[in-house]
Amino acid sequence: MTIHSHLDALYGLPAHVFPGPGERTDGLPDPESVAWRITNDPYHRDESWRAAFDRFRAAVDTTRVRALIVGAWEGASDGSPSEILKELIEAHDRFPALRALFFGDLVMEESEISWIRQGDVTPLLTAYPGLEEFGVRGGSGLEFPAVSHGSLRKLVVQTGGLPAAVVRGIGGSDLPALEHLDLWLGTPEYGGDSEVTDLEPFLTGARLPRLRHLALRNSEIQDDIAVAVASAPVVARLEVLDLSMGILTDEGAVALLGGQPLTHLKKLDLHYHYMTDELVERIRQTVEAAGVEVDLHDGGAEEEEDEDDDDEDGTVWRYVAVSE
Repeated sequence: MTIHSHLDALYGLPAHVFPGPGERTDGLPDPESVAWRITNDPYHRDESWRAAFDRFRAAVDTTRVRALIVGAWEGASDGSPSEILKELIEAHDRFPALRALFFGDLVMEESEISWIRQGDVTPLLTAYPGLEEFGVRGGSGLEFPAVSHGSLRKLVVQTGGLPAAVVRGIGGSDLPALEHLDLWLGTPEYGGDSEVTDLEPFLTGARLPRLRHLALRNSEIQDDIAVAVASAPVVARLEVLDLSMGILTDEGAVALLGGQPLTHLKKLDLHYHYMTDELVERIRQTVEAAGVEVDLHDGGAEEEEDEDDDDEDGTVWRYVAVSE
């Protein structure tokens, strides 16, 4: 699977695409009422991303903008985004009200997630100390050295393969306000070389005192993660636990059911999984029956992708939801 749809909202605000070159910019929404998406067409480059950003700053009162989505830029699949990052960092004083930023809202038609070239995104956090939400898509070249940020409440990193160095950087960061952490760990084939030991800072929760929503998903080692989560101290204070989109089998499900209670959760998300019907029913009887919202759709990961990936020797290949 790949990503087919752009973000439709950010920071609780509906996404709004800033008009392209030659399009009218009168009658725009109030600056604070939408999440502005700045993008260019990667196939018909009538304008660079930087030029679009310049037009945006000329047409919109950026001092009132609360949410910004960075869409496709030229060379997103074959170069560094350093110039785009530099542009955003240098413009920080023009966006005093900015509270949410998503960097890399590209879909399959613009670039496969594994092709999106990233860099060190932490200078964005330093430049915008008032950010409460930050998201990034694409793991190739992604860097996230340990950083301190006192306002960030939500961090989302979407990849087909999240480098262990990035996981360790996030784990070593000082993020005292963080409530929502969502990591797409991916597969080794696309750079996702994390091990369960790299996740220890999130599982203890010691450095994240306000964490209430933990998503460690889209992983080839989903069973190993489930085993670790079964006894993880952080679980007792979570409201949402998300182990979806990965290769979760009966092994991981048994560990979850045999570990600490999950009945205090508001939601348990296990959608896109490889559990048998028996284990699915046990989860329903144990967790869902206690009033927890449980997402178990896409059982058998859509029936082993319609069984197209069975080898003649009976080997069944299982895949995370988003990789390439």
